[in-house]
Amino acid sequence: MSSDDPVCPDSARLPSAARGGPFSHAVSRVARLHRIAAGRQLRSIGLYPGQEFLMMYLWDAGATRQSQLIKLLELDPSTVTKMLQRLEQAGYVRRTPDPKDRRASLVEATDDGCVLHERVRDAWTELEEQTLAGLDEAERAELARLLGKVEANLCRSAGDEAGCGG
Repeated sequence: MSSDDPVCPDSARLPSAARGGPFSHAVSRVARLHRIAAGRQLRSIGLYPGQEFLMMYLWDAGATRQSQLIKLLELDPSTVTKMLQRLEQAGYVRRTPDPKDRRASLVEATDDGCVLHERVRDAWTELEEQTLAGLDEAERAELARLLGKVEANLCRSAGDEAGCGG
């Protein structure tokens, strides 16, 4: 046995530190791969990962204060500012002073930004099919149900910082 060989070959797939949390390790791996796949879909329509969430909110809510977007996205203000700069340079959003408070900025989707709505919806549909390929409808429903329970558990333990809502 070389120094590169695992001490226990049967457990080589799971890192030793993750043996107490095989589900958590699997979820982390799946989340990473899902982000990679989503990134590919989004790059094909000219967006960076995360920008679609900002756009989704604007499409549904309309013009929104930049400070509200920072809270909703739960990202560092500088990250949201950079995201908005890129979206603005691409012509997908515009920022204007809030008429109710000139110190605040309102962000809204432009006509070009609204055109992305269907493309993002199609990308998410493709991602969904890619992610759930091989699962029948009953398995998909059961997976969604179980993940909903897991999400509820994590929301309870994370508290307000997770933005899970009431």
